[in-house]
Order: sequence, then structure tokens, then C-alpha cells
Amino acid sequence: MVRGSVELAYLTGGSGPVVVILHGLAGEAGEFVPTMNALSADFRVVALDQRGHGRSTRRPADVSREAFVQDVVALVEHVSPGQPVHLVGQSMGAHTAMLVAAARPDLVGLLVVLEGDAGSGTSDDAAALGRYFASWPVPFADAAAAREFLGESPIVDAWVAALELKEDGLWPRFDADIMESCIRHVMVPRWQEWAAVQAQSLVVYGGKGMFSEEQKVAFVGSRPGTLRVDLLGAGHDAHLDQCEHWIEVLQGYLSESLADSDR
Repeated sequence: MVRGSVELAYLTGGSGPVVVILHGLAGEAGEFVPTMNALSADFRVVALDQRGHGRSTRRPADVSREAFVQDVVALVEHVSPGQPVHLVGQSMGAHTAMLVAAARPDLVGLLVVLEGDAGSGTSDDAAALGRYFASWPVPFADAAAAREFLGESPIVDAWVAALELKEDGLWPRFDADIMESCIRHVMVPRWQEWAAVQAQSLVVYGGKGMFSEEQKVAFVGSRPGTLRVDLLGAGHDAHLDQCEHWIEVLQGYLSESLADSDR
């Protein structure tokens, strides 16, 4: 799908009510294939490579939050014309999903926020992320070389699986400076938008994720009626390190909420 000067790639499968999934910073749609497979018996699932990531345009001129929001709006109107979707996002993708739900309540039925908030962090945090991604000694000669540098973890598994093979080796499907620019916009507080969300919402946290209990309580408590589930033992990338538990929670929430709406 093309929007302006940006090409947007996505994965899709299954049939039924549409669920749109948005990955986090430096991620890509393929991270959510197990989630897509689990939901595909009851839903049509669409996982987007957000701009600057995956197989979408690598170096978009605009990485503002509004640009990301309008990408998702265009995708929803493309894959589910005239019908709202259920919107799921992790980390940066959760922030995008929240802003879409606030801006276009007509397009979002249910909202699921995985390890997200209304915006937090400092300029130093953004710069540190940029330095980390810039420190990767790319291209990697092979997957083993990538793992030797990156270590062993579920997010590393996802990064290695997504590496792009070029003539000189394996490259990540994102650029460090773009990632830093993206996260700087995400860190700007957007509490008014969160309060404006009309969709029934579930917030899922990893018990060992990136947010403190104080932050979790503030985010969920600022919007009455928001449901919260904690995945004990899960980290920030709970969809990877506690995949079965994450799928169980997501599947249960979607199915129960839809069943309630039919009664």
C-alpha cells in the first residue's frame, strides 16, 4: 500500500472481524506471526510494518506521530472499508494505536495496549537508543555474528530473523537515526489524547517490563473503565518472551468483548 511518498507493507491472514497489530520501535510485523496464527481462525489479522521499519519505506521524510497515525488510518480504510477494526499495539505501536483511537473513534472498536503509556522518557534516553543501534557492527557476516554481538534473548531472535541479506552481509531493516527520531516524538506526553479514547480498552503489562508500578497505576487510572492485565515474568517484549500467555489474554479479551456486544 502506498500513502504519499511512503510505501507501507503489511502481513494479513484469516477471516472475520479485522484486528490490526502495530509493532514497537525497531520491530516489524513478523514478530506477531504467532499471534496472527492464533487469531486467524476467528479474525482477519493485519500486521503493519510502520514507516521506517521492516519492508516499509526505510527513511521516510516525516516521522511525526501524526504521520504514523495517518498511515494506520489509511490502512484501516483500505483493509476494512466502512467497518471499525480492533487495534492492538506494543510499545511505540501501542502509542500509535492510542493516538489513532483518540483521533478516529469511528475506526476503532477495541483497543489493546501492550507495554505502552501516554509518553515518557528524556532526550538523553532517545540519544542512548540511537547510539545503541548505531553501535551495531553492520553488516553482520551471518546470523551467528549477529547473535555474538547482540546476545541471546527473544527480541534478538526477532531482530536476527528480520535481517535483510544484501551482497555484503546481513543488515537490520531500520536505521539508527530514524529510530532515534521516531522515539523522540513518542516520548512527548499525550495524556489528553489518552483521556479522549472512547474505545473499550485493555492495557497489558509485562511483570518485568519497562514501566514502574507508579507509571502503570497513573496510566490505567487516568482513564476510568480501562482494564489491566499483568503477565508475570514477561518483559517489555511480552509478545515474544511470554507468547502463549500473551495470546491467551488477547484472544480471551477479543472473544469475550465481542460476545458481550452480541448479547
